[in-house]
Amino acid sequence: MRRFISLAAVAAVGLWLAGAALAQGQRQGALGADADFVQKAASGGQLEVRLGELAQSKAASAAVRKFGARMARDHTKANMQLAAALTGEGITPPRVMLAKDIKTFNELAKLSGAEFDRAYMKHMVEDHKEDVALFEKEAKDGKDAKVKAFAEKALPTLKEHLKLAEETYEKAQGKKEQGKKDKQP
Repeated sequence: MRRFISLAAVAAVGLWLAGAALAQGQRQGALGADADFVQKAASGGQLEVRLGELAQSKAASAAVRKFGARMARDHTKANMQLAAALTGEGITPPRVMLAKDIKTFNELAKLSGAEFDRAYMKHMVEDHKEDVALFEKEAKDGKDAKVKAFAEKALPTLKEHLKLAEETYEKAQGKKEQGKKDKQP
C-alpha cells in the first residue's frame, strides 16, 4: 500500500511539474518580451523570501536577522503584487524558482553564524544591484502595461534594499576587519 501511495505521490509531482512547464510556455507566449523579466522577478522574489527566513534562524548578527525579516516581508508583498498584475492579464505566476536561485539557496543553507552573515549579505548586495538594473530596464522598455507598472512601483523599494544591504554588509565585514586591526602593531 505504501509503495502505491509513494508512486502516486511521484506521479502527482511529475504531473504538476509538467503542468508548470506547459503553463510556463503559455505565460511566455502571453507576455512576449516581458516573459524573461517575469520569470526572473518571480524566482528572485521567492528566493528573497526563503533566504530572509533562513537569515532569521542562521545569522549571528541581529542586524542581519533584522535585514532578513525585512526581505521576507517586503518580497512577500512584492510577490503578491506581481501575482496580481499577472492574474489581471489572465496569467498564472511562475511558482518554480530558477535553477540558479535554487543553487544559491542550497549553498547559503549550509552556512551559519558569521560565515552565513558575510555570504548572505554579499549575495544581497550583488543580487539587489542586478535587481535594480533588471527592474529599471523593465520600467523603461516593458511592453505589458501591468508588468511595467509593477516594475516601476517596486524600484524605490529595491533601491532602498540595496542601500540597506550595503550598510548591513559593511557591518558584517566590519567585525572581521576590526579583528585584523586589533592584531596589527
